Amino acid sequence: MAINLEDPKRLRPLRDQVHQVAMNMLRPISRKYDKAEHAYPKELDMLAAMADGLAESGSGEGAGAAGVRRSAGDDSGDAASRNGSNMASVMTVAEMCWGDVGLLLSMPRQGLGNSAIASVADDEQLERFKGVWASMAITEPGTGSDSANIKTTATLDGDHYVLNGEKIFVTSGERSDAVVVWATLDRSLGRAAIKSFVVPKGTSGMKVERLEHKLGIKASDTATITFTDCRVPAENLLGSPEIDVKQGFAGAMATFDNTRPLVASMAVGCARASLDYTRELLKDAGVEVDYDRPSTVQSAAAAKFLQLEADWEAAYLLMLQAAWMADNRKPNSLEASMAKAKAGRVGSDITLSCVELCSSVGYAEGELLEKWARDSKILDIFEGTQQIQQLIVARRILGLTSAELR
Repeated sequence: MAINLEDPKRLRPLRDQVHQVAMNMLRPISRKYDKAEHAYPKELDMLAAMADGLAESGSGEGAGAAGVRRSAGDDSGDAASRNGSNMASVMTVAEMCWGDVGLLLSMPRQGLGNSAIASVADDEQLERFKGVWASMAITEPGTGSDSANIKTTATLDGDHYVLNGEKIFVTSGERSDAVVVWATLDRSLGRAAIKSFVVPKGTSGMKVERLEHKLGIKASDTATITFTDCRVPAENLLGSPEIDVKQGFAGAMATFDNTRPLVASMAVGCARASLDYTRELLKDAGVEVDYDRPSTVQSAAAAKFLQLEADWEAAYLLMLQAAWMADNRKPNSLEASMAKAKAGRVGSDITLSCVELCSSVGYAEGELLEKWARDSKILDIFEGTQQIQQLIVARRILGLTSAELR
């Protein structure tokens, strides 16, 4: 099956519409909510209503969190190549983050937990949790990128699970309607026993302890949440409650197969914003970037800009590839990690380099360049750090297990 890594024609109108939203609705309030940390951006309510309307009409396929769902034996090798909700999601998320990453992360019903639900939930759960704004709680004190080391426990008690533990760095942890909590049913069984649970806000035993003050994405709330004898209905365990040692961590990792390309798209969008504005400033300063001549015969600033654009293009194409594979029901764990690793690293490099190229204009708060540099750093960290992505890629390529390559 051929793969054409260009923006699909049928999705370009949606992409262009979202770009207009990013330019006219997000950019004007970007600095406002960067300074007003933890204040909820009320302007997003109207945007959320618009997104809901598009989704209901079918015009906004993928304009939000989509899932990577594959049935056993699903092989689309003989089917026509398709660009569906995953491709639409990464394209629209990139455009939104061209406007503002923190505001995108604050959008109602577009939380990372929604991707977890879309990826792991059964059909009944998909319908039951439709319209819920879900954040995702994975990281714990002492347990960061090694998600398999989760210590939060879930113990079956009649028709409920009892959750105990602490989660940190939960994006939209205070504002969301529910939290998708990763917990272990039996620590002695390792990764295979880790399941995810939808815990509605207001559930007894669940408490938002504090909100973090952060370097960037200040418009988004980042919470620490504790669970103390928190009783969750058994039907809120996403997917199958059975512990399949042979399958191991595969069910949980399906979430990352989806969210890592989305995080890559956030980095791509933020970096593109920096490049677009830097190009304008260089032009105003009389620096010509000539795409028809080798960089070695151009000014240092032009040569650096060309290198940054090449890095951006590589990240962008990897992002599209991971999304395309998901839409065509192809295993994309390797490609999702490659996209996230590349986009996370070069996104931070690009935004910081643009600050450097633009000198005092880039460093001062008069423009958004310094903000984009701050916002982009988290995109190389959450959903698996740069180092973890490189480990995953190496294991996949070399055919080694996590025990063999640590």
